[in-house]
Amino acid sequence: MRLGYGLSLEQTQKLIMTPELRQAITILQLSALELSTYVEEQLLENPLLETQEETLDAKGDSENNSAEEHPIEDKWEVDWHDYFHDQEENHIRQERVTPDEKQRFDPFVAAAPTLQEYLLEQLHVQKISASLAVAEYIVGNLDDNGGLTLTLEDIARETQVTLEVAEKALAAVQALDPLGVGARSLEECLRLQLPLIPNCPTELPELLKHLEDLAAGRLQKIAHTMKLSITRVQELADLLRKLDPKPGVRFSGPGDVRYIVPDVVIEEVGGEFIILVNDVTVPRLGINKTYREALSHEGETDTRKFVEQKLNAAAWLIRSIEQRRLTLYKVANAIVKWQTDFLRHGIQYLKPLTLRDIAEEIGVHESTVSRATSHKYVQTPRGIYEFKFFFANGMGRGHNNDSNITTEKIKLALREIISAENPKSPYSDQKLADLLKAKDMEISRRTVAKYRDELGIPTTTVRKRY
Repeated sequence: MRLGYGLSLEQTQKLIMTPELRQAITILQLSALELSTYVEEQLLENPLLETQEETLDAKGDSENNSAEEHPIEDKWEVDWHDYFHDQEENHIRQERVTPDEKQRFDPFVAAAPTLQEYLLEQLHVQKISASLAVAEYIVGNLDDNGGLTLTLEDIARETQVTLEVAEKALAAVQALDPLGVGARSLEECLRLQLPLIPNCPTELPELLKHLEDLAAGRLQKIAHTMKLSITRVQELADLLRKLDPKPGVRFSGPGDVRYIVPDVVIEEVGGEFIILVNDVTVPRLGINKTYREALSHEGETDTRKFVEQKLNAAAWLIRSIEQRRLTLYKVANAIVKWQTDFLRHGIQYLKPLTLRDIAEEIGVHESTVSRATSHKYVQTPRGIYEFKFFFANGMGRGHNNDSNITTEKIKLALREIISAENPKSPYSDQKLADLLKAKDMEISRRTVAKYRDELGIPTTTVRKRY
């Protein structure tokens, strides 16, 4: 074998991700609110970008300037001292508006308080100055459910107080609304809420010691231990279910999204579905014409290079946003054609659908459809759904070899069967599988158990009523 050096030509194919292509992919994945934030950032970074409102204002100013017939006004200069003096007087006049004069207030939405804010407000109203700092420390260490993971020893050590002071501070927190916050266990959380039950039975505190057996549906064991009838234990258990095991969940957290802005709106007008891409939150972009003079200069100056670079970036951004809008429209239009029966008649008519089906119909790659539908919502006559909801898997081929059975349809049938069962003799998972098979939905018992858990439906022993 001979070793040596040599020159050779080889032709290969490589996929190079240019910055413009990366930007287009990123914009395609963004939701409407995220795209609005992204555009605002680009407006700050690129001086050639401007909103259409600014462009229209600039056009209006230029037209007004060209229409001026008195050249003396072009030489008019502003007296800035008088200008700011007038502004101060105007500000003072606005503050001295009489109550009879009509004032305009901008609409606003007050943010819902967080759990910590709600509890701290109550603490400050109550004057517990001796342990206020310790109580504030406890409130600051509550989790999202309102529970406390610290022990009294940890609280006393971190706040440098005695166990007695820490215990008083914890009692003050646990007495706040909503009842149940500051609990260190589920039993303590429910025990703190017992005063909410009218005419609370004396057996309830004892029943709280058997929560594990109660969750497993071992009512006979509880009845034997407490020396009560099974019917009485069932009645007590129903009272406990009215309490909230997570009292802090009802409150908002910092930065929580309190509403959903759909990226696509589908409306039925005159028997036809109209698709609207919701981009009203995204500013309309244009190119600032002021920088055109820099491009007219001859030579490769630094200013010209800078303007050319920013101009290309602005053009790519506008093109990418438009491409995102067109892709979203094509995907939504294909989904409407595929899921028309669902939009008109309900979830039982939802058909199996894959990314490949949509990709082949609109002529793009599956990854493009995946990016276009990722973390985006669509408003339909049936409600607001995430895009991935429409990509339902086909399962459970029945006797007729029907492939139009989706998981959502099976879950709907499962819920209907369980809601109609005899509570004194609920169906087992195997019985549910047999009943679904009779409806031409052949799935295994394990799949039934999986879907039942996803629907939040308990097991047979828990559902059983005595």
